[in-house]
Amino acid sequence: MSTLLIAITQLLKIVVIVVPLLIAVAYVTLAERKIMASMQLRKGPNVVGFAGLLQPLADGLKLFAKETILPTHANLVIFIIAPILSLILALISWAVIPYAEGAVLADLNIGLLYIFAVSSISVYAILMSGWASNSKYAFFGAIRAAAQMISYEVCIGLIILSVIVCVGSLNLTDIVLAQKDCWFVFPLFPAAIMFFVSALAETNRAPFDHAEAESELVSGFNTEYSGMTFALFFLAEYSHIIIMSLITSLLFFGGWLPFTSFLAFIPPQINLALKTTFFVFTFVWVRASFPRLRFDSLMQLMWKSYLPLALGFLIFVASINIIFL
Repeated sequence: MSTLLIAITQLLKIVVIVVPLLIAVAYVTLAERKIMASMQLRKGPNVVGFAGLLQPLADGLKLFAKETILPTHANLVIFIIAPILSLILALISWAVIPYAEGAVLADLNIGLLYIFAVSSISVYAILMSGWASNSKYAFFGAIRAAAQMISYEVCIGLIILSVIVCVGSLNLTDIVLAQKDCWFVFPLFPAAIMFFVSALAETNRAPFDHAEAESELVSGFNTEYSGMTFALFFLAEYSHIIIMSLITSLLFFGGWLPFTSFLAFIPPQINLALKTTFFVFTFVWVRASFPRLRFDSLMQLMWKSYLPLALGFLIFVASINIIFL
């Protein structure tokens, strides 16, 4: 009986995490359209519901009701599995995310390594979709996405190592608590900037959206997808945006910790949510502000700029820790 109770409790915890996440993803899409409309001096969605607040529900219903078209020459098994795998990988990363001290589904000692491993596997879902579609546009988009994501994971890994060297732990709760006196964004400012730019590239967002370049590849790796299969990729993409914003907050901006003791009255979850919302807004802001880079410029930025900078900064941080700590 106790085993059943534990299982039910864990299931309820998963539901409490997943349902608000899916709602957040839906309304991040609305927020993106509203923010970009405001920045471009035009109106965003404002017809469905009060001020357009029901637009995400209408979009979801539309995608759910649409026919899922299966291309004749596609490898159907892999074609269908790819979007499901993409969403599952996007959701299971949230298992180790702490929302406050002790408020975490699985408080793993290697939580950061777990997230890094799951994000690495997500490349396979994109490759599967591009290959199984049997379309040159989808295949080119998948190859671009794989090259881009694998490249910037190297940079993200080195930046995360700089944080780990300062904390001495892979546990996300320990990393946040280590910032009690000073957020890591101040001593590790170059790493924080490189991490956020790498997060843009890792999530295939503008100005690094080469995997979905409409002017060149129609829609990239998801060109042949429609209906709910397209919606699964869509949900996975925005889930990745939220979790990368959240990880940026946890690693460099103190997570749920307030900036000063004067703000200690704010609940920790609200603190974390506000910081994450700011970075999600920045994702949209960057999309509205910068044109797409050329693909060779994207790779050059990584291998000739960020990689040596991240490696040199890691050696510098490690040296400082050895000498003074």
